[in-house]
Amino acid sequence: MNEKHFLKLLDFTEDEINNLIKLSAKLKKDKKLGIEEKTLIGKNIALIFEKTSTRTRCAFEVAASDQGANTTYLDSSGSQIGKKESIKDTAKVLGRMFDGIQYRGYEQEKVEDLATYSGVPVWNGLTNDFHPTQIIADFLTILEHKGKLKNIKLAYIGDGRNNVANSLLVGAAKLGLDFRIVTPISLFPKKELIDTCLKISKETGAKLTLTDSIEKGLKDAEAVYTDVWVSMGETKDTWKKRIDLLKPYQVNSKSMSYAKKDAIFLHCLPSFHDLETDVGNNIFQEFGIKELEVSDEVFQSENSVVFDQAENRLHSIKAIMVSSFNN
Repeated sequence: MNEKHFLKLLDFTEDEINNLIKLSAKLKKDKKLGIEEKTLIGKNIALIFEKTSTRTRCAFEVAASDQGANTTYLDSSGSQIGKKESIKDTAKVLGRMFDGIQYRGYEQEKVEDLATYSGVPVWNGLTNDFHPTQIIADFLTILEHKGKLKNIKLAYIGDGRNNVANSLLVGAAKLGLDFRIVTPISLFPKKELIDTCLKISKETGAKLTLTDSIEKGLKDAEAVYTDVWVSMGETKDTWKKRIDLLKPYQVNSKSMSYAKKDAIFLHCLPSFHDLETDVGNNIFQEFGIKELEVSDEVFQSENSVVFDQAENRLHSIKAIMVSSFNN
């Protein structure tokens, strides 16, 4: 791995991504055996969260602690980023105080600028365009349950233009998967990204399919993946339009019937599969729907590996940080 930053999967080769997945698996095994080597002792890590998160924050904090590093959490109310101080100036300041910076927020340009001006490794915890740390965890999970990644039939169903779908598309193209995005045509990823990934697929042997047909997209799938339909903070009008558009694309027993019987189910979480959250209850009160992107039946099924996937965020993020400092 030659790139000290981790901003998007497009920056990495097939071998580099596979090496990160292998390192994630090794660090996971070492932690469970109690033989993990601490390679980040004395490092100080800044965690910038303009968007809140459970898994990403916990994964970075525990990963850093396991490796002997210290973390400082900065949320939108606890820093002047983009308000009284530019990203460029913030990067220069933080780069003199910290050994590495994680950014989770909005524009991809912000994390790119942090990398350009800080002089220390920068990791993308999520932007509007990409969620690359998630995909390393996802692919580790698929590898654990299916024994391979090359030519695995992976179907992503739901909002095909969000950051997870974008990063899965890139990752699948880089590693040679048989990847399908199943979504209404209006929610296909941007043409520029599609064209880039199709070009990559010619070199890796990946098969990429974009379709609005659930039956075609999920046919014989070995892994089925979905994500929330609308991001928090969007208007009720947006919720209604998106729910109306994506209601047929819910992952449920019918849609899973097109996949292989032993197909695993993945979700990056949080998930609105029941009424046990405030958001879930609000949606039910407003729209009369008890389950959104996935039915509770599928979410709770023996085919669901979502909590293995969530745990693997820790190990993949740890691998990314370790690689940045030890390349």
